[in-house]
Amino acid sequence: MSAEAGATESGAAYPWPVGSATGVGSVPGGDVREAVRLVVGELAGFPHLPELPQRGVGADLIGRSAGVLVDLFAEVQPSGWRFADRPGRDHRRAVGWLREDLDALEEFTQGYAGALKVQLAGPWTLAASIELTHGDKALADPGACRDLAESLAEGVRAHVAEVRRRVPGAGVVLQIDEPALPGVLAGAVPTASGFGKLRAVDKAVVREGLRTVIGAAGVPVVVHSCAAGVPIGLLREVGAKGVSLDFSLLRERDEEEIGEAVEAGLGFLFGVVPSLPPPTPSNRVANRAATRGNTGTGARPLSDPAGTVRGVKTLWRRLGFRPEHLGEAVVVTPTCGLAGADPAWVRRALAHSVEAARVLHEAPEG
Repeated sequence: MSAEAGATESGAAYPWPVGSATGVGSVPGGDVREAVRLVVGELAGFPHLPELPQRGVGADLIGRSAGVLVDLFAEVQPSGWRFADRPGRDHRRAVGWLREDLDALEEFTQGYAGALKVQLAGPWTLAASIELTHGDKALADPGACRDLAESLAEGVRAHVAEVRRRVPGAGVVLQIDEPALPGVLAGAVPTASGFGKLRAVDKAVVREGLRTVIGAAGVPVVVHSCAAGVPIGLLREVGAKGVSLDFSLLRERDEEEIGEAVEAGLGFLFGVVPSLPPPTPSNRVANRAATRGNTGTGARPLSDPAGTVRGVKTLWRRLGFRPEHLGEAVVVTPTCGLAGADPAWVRRALAHSVEAARVLHEAPEG
């Protein structure tokens, strides 16, 4: 890990260097070597293993994560991913994609020493996305949810060990993607038929599943969600070291949870750099309506790093924290994955993230 890793006011180190920027996960295209080369080059202080879902089945977040499960197998049906009795073509494809990704990561991180992030779907997003062999989504079956969390925990342990073997100098950070988590807690996940909603899962059960996976990782864990209503307090309770979210979706009532989390040493990966190019004149009105009420950072052109992080600085001052602590506790990221962008925008967005993070660290009161 970098010698310049950030530290909380209590002295506990963050698992990334001060003034860091990183990506959420996905990028466009199908050439993983070029993708890894780009990410490692642009995010030299805190690179991540990119995901390339455009390659097809098994390269998406659910497929990649299903491929690391132990003694559980999944395949693609017309309705989506479904558990299967034995490993099939889709499972083998997912395993093969991940192996290819790790080969590229190993190639372009020779001699690297520092923080390195890898991403997998969390137990609740997998449970909300994969159907049982004969029935509804796994989320509808408490026993299936427990089995899934335990299988994922074993897979996470093996995956982290493999990354460490391939990149010996890496301080591995595991990102657990949980876009479905707010819906799981709210009872908003559709049934497999789509005609109803699955019952909300009790918070105690959700905590248990997350603790099972986080405890098995053996490395710092960040939980990411692009959805509104990220349960920050719950994620702090289960042992996450950081929370990654779209800054523009924060609500005023989230601020108290953020303040308590920062005081407890939790870091934040704030998505403030737009994942897509600015709107064209033809869709500008629709974009304004979609972003009304947020900080506006998601719609800024990539020409003003200070403006990009202005909302973060304003929040930090409002919470009463030391300005010099901002660059330690906060990592700058795009608002979500970049798979929907073009390659030129990806390069610009990552480079802009690095510049914006430098502003937070070097000019905290600017």
